[in-house]
Amino acid sequence: MLLQAAHLVSLQLSLSCCWAFSCHSTESSPDFSLPGDYLLAGLFPLHDDCLEARQRPVVTLCDRSHSFNSHSYHLFQAMRFATEEINNSTALLPNVTLGYQLYDVCSESANVYATLSILSMPGTHGIEIQGDPFHYSPTAVAMIGPDNTDHATTAAGLLSPFLVPLLLEQIRKVNFLLHEDTVTFDDNGDPLSGYDIIAWDWSGPEWTFQVIGSSTWSPVWLDINKTKIQWHGKDNQVPTSVCSSDCLEGHARVIVGGHHCCFKCVPCEAGTFLNKSDPHRCHPCGKEEWAPKRSQTCFPRTVVFLTWHEPVSWVLLAANTLLLVVVVGTAGLFAWHLDTPVVRSAGGKLCFLMLSSLAGGSCGLYGFFGEPTLPMCLLRQALSSLGLAIFLSCLTIRSFQLVFIFKFSAKQPTFYRAWVQHRGAGLFVVISSTAQLLICLTWLVVWTPLPTREYQHGPQLVVLDCAGAKSLGFTLTVLYNSLLSVSTFACSYLGKDLPENYNEAKCVTFSLLLNFVSWIAFFTTASVYQGKYLPAVNMLAALSCLSSGFSGYFLPKCYVILCRPELNSTEYFQASIQDYTRRCGST
Repeated sequence: MLLQAAHLVSLQLSLSCCWAFSCHSTESSPDFSLPGDYLLAGLFPLHDDCLEARQRPVVTLCDRSHSFNSHSYHLFQAMRFATEEINNSTALLPNVTLGYQLYDVCSESANVYATLSILSMPGTHGIEIQGDPFHYSPTAVAMIGPDNTDHATTAAGLLSPFLVPLLLEQIRKVNFLLHEDTVTFDDNGDPLSGYDIIAWDWSGPEWTFQVIGSSTWSPVWLDINKTKIQWHGKDNQVPTSVCSSDCLEGHARVIVGGHHCCFKCVPCEAGTFLNKSDPHRCHPCGKEEWAPKRSQTCFPRTVVFLTWHEPVSWVLLAANTLLLVVVVGTAGLFAWHLDTPVVRSAGGKLCFLMLSSLAGGSCGLYGFFGEPTLPMCLLRQALSSLGLAIFLSCLTIRSFQLVFIFKFSAKQPTFYRAWVQHRGAGLFVVISSTAQLLICLTWLVVWTPLPTREYQHGPQLVVLDCAGAKSLGFTLTVLYNSLLSVSTFACSYLGKDLPENYNEAKCVTFSLLLNFVSWIAFFTTASVYQGKYLPAVNMLAALSCLSSGFSGYFLPKCYVILCRPELNSTEYFQASIQDYTRRCGST
């Protein structure tokens, strides 16, 4: 495993070397290096990094104007001084000369360059990877710095496979006298001697130093005089020692760098929440839940559908029930006056099929209220579409027969006799209604309108509706009924000059126009609105079609039966026919 890791590090370092050694061409100043038996490396940011937005990694030149870092320069000089002091002493390291190689690590690129230089073989710019890293001898035997946390993390990651230390391996054996103090270390490399805690006072034109505390090893003791500490703040206020302040509620901690204490606060988006046990990421809410922005919990969605007790539902229910009552009452009225000329001219027994289809379509509209179920989804639109198709089929063939009888029966007697003999009117109604029935069945099988829960209508809502209710199958039923409406209009228009008792062109035209407007309004609304009241809009369109069909055809006849009985006589109808015959003969 160690050999495999060494080869992996070899590949990574080879790529890094190609970049670092080819991009930097700094010449070492005499102040930056000192030859010796053992070289110590020092990494200090003598210049500040160039803070600018970058799209890709770039090499930063450290020697730039107005970027000098005085603090790091003094650390730099402290290492030079310490090394020269050791070399000038005959007691510390006799017969051994320490050297140093110091680097200006103003940026990440300079930091990588310096670290790779330390790892290179003495006198070369290359790094050799061996199977056993314990036998590798890089240029430097130890490294001091860098004092930047991110740079130190990068340097440690590169140095650790080569076992390069912040101290020499022999530090545990160090034992010497320095200014009347004994310097020695334990097995962990920690100092065993006492030390003073020094505060640097930079407030004046010259630096001053003040002892504010001390530490002893035997016995272990730490004493700090807090009153002597001069904090850099208003009224000597103690600064808060944190990288990032706590986030507000509903804000996740996104780690910046390699340390958990340094983060930026990002607000949780709508639909997510911050779990207190995991403050580093926003968790999504469940499918049945929602949450506003910056939330610490999720809330259950509100389930909505067109209920029975809403004001809109009351209005639509009252209107539909009224239509159903009027339709049933009209059927009774027509049954009572079945042998009268008005009922016979309206179609006779065919009127009951037309009224039954309107009643069936009206009954299907009750399925738009309440929580959607499978029977409701299957029947509510299919039943109203089929009922309207039967009604329009009857209306079309009745208008066609009137035109044919008055205008073409004498000219085409053979065709007229065949039409009557083979019951062409009933055959057309059966074929036309069956076609709509097949379309509805195909719709229910292929695009089955199943009860569904819609989550896209709002973050807080779950809308219960019938899936596929506005599918291609439903559109086909509407188009077929529109085709029947056009046919009815054409036949009614051809009979606009028929006797007044048989002429419903104006009423039929009005009802069909209302039919078209209703469905255009519905599809326009459905294209821009998806919510709990869309079934109400759908029902209103279907109710308008059924009501307009009934009003345009049956209401005028009910008016004659109830209010103008003198017009409901055989003599009146015969007079109208004779007048029409005279007008046709004169033209």
